[in-house]
Amino acid sequence: MRWPMDERTKQLLALGREHYEKREFDRAEHYLGQVLERDPGYADVHNMMGVVHHDHGRFDEARGAFEAALQINPNYTEAALNLAVTYNDLGRYDEAKRIYQAALEKGADSPGQLDPFVKGKIANLHGEVAQAYVDAGLLAEAMHEYRKAILLCPHFSDLRVKLAGLYRQQGDTDASRFELDEAVKARPSYVPARIALGVVLLSLGDPSGAVAQWEAAARIDPSNKTAQMYLRMASSGAGPAPGGSMPPPA
Repeated sequence: MRWPMDERTKQLLALGREHYEKREFDRAEHYLGQVLERDPGYADVHNMMGVVHHDHGRFDEARGAFEAALQINPNYTEAALNLAVTYNDLGRYDEAKRIYQAALEKGADSPGQLDPFVKGKIANLHGEVAQAYVDAGLLAEAMHEYRKAILLCPHFSDLRVKLAGLYRQQGDTDASRFELDEAVKARPSYVPARIALGVVLLSLGDPSGAVAQWEAAARIDPSNKTAQMYLRMASSGAGPAPGGSMPPPA
């Protein structure tokens, strides 16, 4: 049995939530931390603290906060999605998938489950916000939005290709390859994913794998100029530079 929240804790929570909603995360952390010191049993406070930690790049602390929220409330869908995003940030892709699938299964038993059309709309909105962050030069924020979109709609290969491009800009080639592999699995006929995957494979020292992807892209779309250009260069032995930029969508 939980005791009612005392007046001081209510004040601290109100102040913390106010700053949190304004994205004044340093101030929010000050007050929310005091709430948890007084009573660590509030799932929503742990979730907010997790978002604060994530925003500051403290992914391990964020993971712990989201896990604490789910221990208190296993049906806390927002915390589950936030945890899945954080697992992705930590490179723990299998765990991210597990958490996401568990959230979907719980949602299937609840009347508030989102239908696929609504999920798609929300995922695309996240994609638009991500692009706005890219345009502003805020790549970490953009990547976070793309991850949220992909968790909602893992089959949206175009968003995975965009996230893969940002991973590659950050030098995380393994994460880029993971997203592109998933994009091709979800939509084998999506030419931009195959072309981008070829570039990443080349940078990882797998020229034959790169050529196989570009050949597949050319079979799907014989008029694709990017695939043709890369295949010509590969056949001449002067393939795309391993450190080159991700090709534009074809």
